[in-house]
Amino acid sequence: MHLSALLHCHVLSTTDESVGKVDDVIVRLRGGDLPLVTGLVAKVGGRRVYVSIRRIAELSEQRAVLAKAKVDLRGFERREGEVLLREDILGHRLIDVADVELVRAWDIELQETPEGWVVTCLDTRRPARLFGLIRSSGGHPCQDWKAFEPLIGHTASVRARAGFRRVRRLKAAQIADLLEDASHEEGEDILDVVHGDPELEADVFEELDPDIANRLFEDMTDAEVADVLAHMRADDAADAIAELPQSRRVKVLDLLPAGVRTKVVTLLGFNATSAGGIMGVEFLAVPADANVDEALRRIRLAENIQPEALLTVHAVDANDRLRGTVSVIGLLHAEPETPLLDIVDTDPVRVSPDTDVVDVTLLMADYNLMTVPVVGPDNQLLGVITVDDVLEATIPDDWRRREPPSHPEPVHAADEPEAALGGKSPQPAEPAPPGPTV
Repeated sequence: MHLSALLHCHVLSTTDESVGKVDDVIVRLRGGDLPLVTGLVAKVGGRRVYVSIRRIAELSEQRAVLAKAKVDLRGFERREGEVLLREDILGHRLIDVADVELVRAWDIELQETPEGWVVTCLDTRRPARLFGLIRSSGGHPCQDWKAFEPLIGHTASVRARAGFRRVRRLKAAQIADLLEDASHEEGEDILDVVHGDPELEADVFEELDPDIANRLFEDMTDAEVADVLAHMRADDAADAIAELPQSRRVKVLDLLPAGVRTKVVTLLGFNATSAGGIMGVEFLAVPADANVDEALRRIRLAENIQPEALLTVHAVDANDRLRGTVSVIGLLHAEPETPLLDIVDTDPVRVSPDTDVVDVTLLMADYNLMTVPVVGPDNQLLGVITVDDVLEATIPDDWRRREPPSHPEPVHAADEPEAALGGKSPQPAEPAPPGPTV
């Protein structure tokens, strides 16, 4: 049964007399299970009233027949956790988790099961006409409801959506892409989903276009903005602070933890288009008198440093002066007891804080570098620039507005060769959403 056909069909009494028309269908979200229909909203005598699904003797695309002659004519009031298919889903956008895009639900398919009517799938292809959609073997195929994350703006329904966690398994850049395509209300719903994970929320803001991030920050208090920035990398937090209105910058800075505030203020002192302006101040520095085993141990313990910055280990003296660099691969190729100074490059490519970003990019390209250290006049290690930093700083703005690449079709178990165990393929766990493909 399709919602588009059910809407506006007659609600009939036990004697086949019309008492009203179907205005909406009420469901309850149930986490991983399909939403269960709990009732109808019917228009009776100019008012919207609630009709429990238990009081419906027959339900089809043509009519809804009451089991009893009586109808409660009190005005319908939505209860917490109730979702209205027409008002909340039909014509609204949802997140297609597999393809990581916002799509619109043009029709909804319901099916009768032993436990009652449930929502089984959605039609996201725009029909020739919205209502009265004609279905045939060559019509628009529906997609499984479980492939989507609904965006429901109704405040009392937020808890009903709490069971959905698939958006949190997306990559931060993918969620940022969704936010950049979302309307103001949709963006608030998406942020509600990730707000419970401060680290993920911070990662998402790091990936956002600055204009979009600012628009979202406008709806947040200074304390909420500071909380997000406190979980971001210091260089990204500094960029975000610089984009805030002048009247908010000092207020937000004052609310940051002392250690984060010191790093951010330091970075704000550099030109945004210089090496100092894009460098990260969280990197791995190891005493020059350490050995390979100690350097690898410190890499294992460096959980709060971005992985890209851990590709290179920096050997420093007691005054934090750079003595040399070595890649993680170089460490893995060396014997554990080998002194660090025996394998480091004692004259690595390095730049000063005022080096232009373009010059940094050319250096990294010429020398095939994934990272480059930034040093002061006395060779003191100030920060590290990673390859993603220079890409972010040098990609033209018009490239960012390009259509994102399409995702490959997921590989199904039937497409894979049979496993050796008993000639059958093992049952895979629920697949994680695909990563971006270029």
